Order: sequence, then structure tokens, then C-alpha cells
Amino acid sequence: MSGEERILAAFNAAKDEGRAALMPYMMAGYPDRESGLAVAAAYVDSGADLIELGVPFSDPLADGPTIHDAATKALDGGATLGTTLEVCRSVAEQIPVVLMVYSNMVLAHGGASGFARLARAAGAAGAIVPDLPLGEAEDVREAFTAAGLAMVPLVAPTTSPERRAQICSVAHGFIYVVSTVGTTGERAEVPASLAGLVAATKADATTPVAVGFGIGTAEQAAEVGRIADGVIVGSRLVRAAGEAGSPQGAADAVAGFLSDARVALAG
Repeated sequence: MSGEERILAAFNAAKDEGRAALMPYMMAGYPDRESGLAVAAAYVDSGADLIELGVPFSDPLADGPTIHDAATKALDGGATLGTTLEVCRSVAEQIPVVLMVYSNMVLAHGGASGFARLARAAGAAGAIVPDLPLGEAEDVREAFTAAGLAMVPLVAPTTSPERRAQICSVAHGFIYVVSTVGTTGERAEVPASLAGLVAATKADATTPVAVGFGIGTAEQAAEVGRIADGVIVGSRLVRAAGEAGSPQGAADAVAGFLSDARVALAG
């Protein structure tokens, strides 16, 4: 089964249950190697449908302070692409894993083809490359597709209708809708404009549409889940893991939030 097929199966299974798919984000190696592995296992055990796994990078332009600091701490602790793929490998047989990776990391590991082979060998189903413009993505997308790795694109509030249609036409796995302008991080409320953006994206899309950036409570997850096919929660969980103080504490902290989010999505 290709990575895209695994991703679509996860979204379809959630849809069959009458809810949006839940996709928690984590930073590999944060707050340390053991905690990262424990968090990934807790995501699986707590009902996640997919996992977004961040590859630590020194200049994560799309990410806000919480995830930026997590990447720095992970790198300081020795995290690499290899240790990230160790996390992926630990859970990939149980759940589709989508890597969040910046383009320099792809180039540094054999280019698109080399990176895709490494990712697929570790069981990854897809990858998001947030700093790769649509006009420069074709060769990368072809290399990923050849390896069976879905390349997931992003649509932002600032994306023009014409560009959005282009993005949707080449999407694999799902489309990641960015809920708000700016970087990742918790927000006080879901933007009023999000419903229109999701509806417009769905009208162009042939794949599921998931929403991330700014979702920090179970109630916000449920609100987004009523309009989108998937809900991505990042900074809230990264913060919880970082504040826990131990691998078991990190696992317990994220499990509690995910359990609440699953209940909210089902409601």
C-alpha cells in the first residue's frame, strides 16, 4: 500500500465513524529522545488517526515560538533525520506518519529521491515541505510519488483562488489548510473566515482537507472538525510534552488532551 493509500484509508475510517480525523503533531527528539518515542506511542494509544512528525531544523520559518524552541532543544540534544526516522519507524506500522520537513533537510539527505527512499524505508506515508513553493515543487513531488511518499501541500488564507486550484490539482494524501496568517501556535479562537476557506478548498479538492495552526483546545478541535475532514493539533501538545518533566509525564500529558479531543470530535 502506498503512503497516499494509507493516508486516505485513515481519513475514510474516521469519516465512517462520523467525525474528522485527528492528527497530532510532535517534534522528534523533544524534549529528549526517550520522551519523543513515548509521545509517539501515546498518540497511537490515545486514538490519533495520523501523526505529523516534525523533523528538527534550525530555521523553521513556518513555526511559532513553541515549535521553534522545541526544534532548537531537540537539535541541541542530538536529534537528526536518523533519530526522527527512528520515531517514525516505532509507530508507522500502526498509524500513517506524515513528516514535516524543510527543503534544506531534503536537499541535505540525497535530494528528493534520496530523502523519499529514506522516509519510505522508515514507514513514512507522506511529507509536508512548507517552504517549497508550488513552482519549484514538481520535481520533488515526482520523486516522492515514485517512492510511494505522498507530498502534502499547504493552502493559506493568502493563497489566491487560482493558486489554490493549482495546489489542489496536484495534492496527494490530503491538503493542509493553514487556519490563519502567520506561524504555528495556539490562538484564542478559530478565525471566522476559516469556514469559507475550507469550503472553497473542498470545492477544488479531490483529497481530504485538514486544518492546522492555532488549534489549542478540544472545543476548537470540535469546531474545526465540523467543517474539515481532519484536525491538526501542534503547539498545544508540544508545550504539554515539554512541561511534563519525564517521558511518562509527557506521554500522560498528551494522552489526556487527545482523549478529550477525540470525545469532542465524536460529539
